[in-house]
Amino acid sequence: MQLFELIQGLQGLDIQGETRIDIGQIRFDSRLVAAGDVFVAVRGAAADGHQFIPVALEKGAKVIVCEAWTGSTDATIIRTKDSAEMLGVLASRFYGNPSDAFTLIGITGTNGKTTTTTLLWQLFTALGYKCGLIGTVENRIGEAILPSTHTTPDAVRLHALFREMADAGCSHVFMEVSSHAVHQRRIAGATFAGGVFTNLTHDHLDYHKTFAEYRDTKKKFFDDLPKGAFALTNVDDKNGMVMLQNTLARKYSYGLKKPADFKTKIIENSLTGLHLELNGMELFVRLIGEFNAYNLTAAYAVGVLLSEGNRHIDTDQLLTAISNLPGAEGRFEYVVHPVKQGCIGIVDYAHTPDALEKVLETIAKLKKKTSRVITVTGAGGDRDKTKRPVMAQVCVQHSDQLILTSDNPRTEDPAAILKDMEAGLDEKGLQKTLVIQDREQAIKTAVRLAGPNDVILVAGKGHEKYQDIQGVKHPFDDKAMLLKYFE
Repeated sequence: MQLFELIQGLQGLDIQGETRIDIGQIRFDSRLVAAGDVFVAVRGAAADGHQFIPVALEKGAKVIVCEAWTGSTDATIIRTKDSAEMLGVLASRFYGNPSDAFTLIGITGTNGKTTTTTLLWQLFTALGYKCGLIGTVENRIGEAILPSTHTTPDAVRLHALFREMADAGCSHVFMEVSSHAVHQRRIAGATFAGGVFTNLTHDHLDYHKTFAEYRDTKKKFFDDLPKGAFALTNVDDKNGMVMLQNTLARKYSYGLKKPADFKTKIIENSLTGLHLELNGMELFVRLIGEFNAYNLTAAYAVGVLLSEGNRHIDTDQLLTAISNLPGAEGRFEYVVHPVKQGCIGIVDYAHTPDALEKVLETIAKLKKKTSRVITVTGAGGDRDKTKRPVMAQVCVQHSDQLILTSDNPRTEDPAAILKDMEAGLDEKGLQKTLVIQDREQAIKTAVRLAGPNDVILVAGKGHEKYQDIQGVKHPFDDKAMLLKYFE
């Protein structure tokens, strides 16, 4: 490709130098630059890419895209107001605007993104479509699984992945959209056919600083949706309608409590699944808990909205497919003790106060009156510290026994993280709390303490198969540990 083809028609560019030149790859990491590449200098949270323009030039970059740089060079310089936004636009063009080739749906919110995205991938796959999935747990192209390192990949990787999906014949792609991705413009250049808002609770305030900034970042995703897209929001969340205030997209709502375009009523909620009434139609699903009723309603709503004008999908097909969905790995996933009658272990990714409260409230509704709840949880290192004491408070309020343990300490001292969590407990709370730093020992202790009909919740890591300690990912699987000590 030549540079003039890449930038043709783009407005607001100040170009200095030749444009009829062959170019290599698009890079924003100077360490990856090779001769002939385009280097986009992005101002990041940790470093400013403009500092590395001399390094990129030294490595042979032919083109520099930046916001402001006054150095001397023979390379072509392109100045733009927002280089992070331009990175996504250029990456999309470089890969042939792949998101135009399929129906792209983004799901954003604090909790429920992974489950809703997974449910949609499972639903449309069951309906006979080849689908792509981009999320926290994994990326998928049809049945092929690719590893996932971020909830939303960087802009260059994202459009490269879109290209793979388009080339593989995917008709629908469902992706999680994190607040970091919106703020850092990682989704720039992507063409969304619809967006879904799940909910908004306390999280990522280490990055966004204030809840208002966090909320407004989520809202920007809907503000940027094109006129032909749809915007679907959880009307029961107090910030749900805020998301739709300035969007040009078609507006729809879903919920369980307030009037909505897609309304669900829980007829029965048990450990075997949910009996639901969805827009007047009854169905039974294998997923558990009120929060999954929200996720399923969102998935159904997207199914209906995407089936409009599509003679290959009808309501009966959607409901039949939904009733067979298995859900997402590590999201309220449970195993049964082989000896202690009625004793179950639940693995869940809940790692925020709100998510923990929802899971524990669900357990409280489903358990027997005599059942005890034993919760094993921790908090991740190098992340929002303000939620740690609140997480402990929530857990101790809804549990008969709390075991605080290590999660992913990353570069922090695990003992210091646990101290932060303990700070949220009063004397009564401390009396029913054990602190066992080693996560395996904590799970083993919970199993030993549990009796018949008791419920063990192991929260925080869900699908993750590792513990991140000082930059090294050590193999660790909560579900495998539960099964090991159940046996």
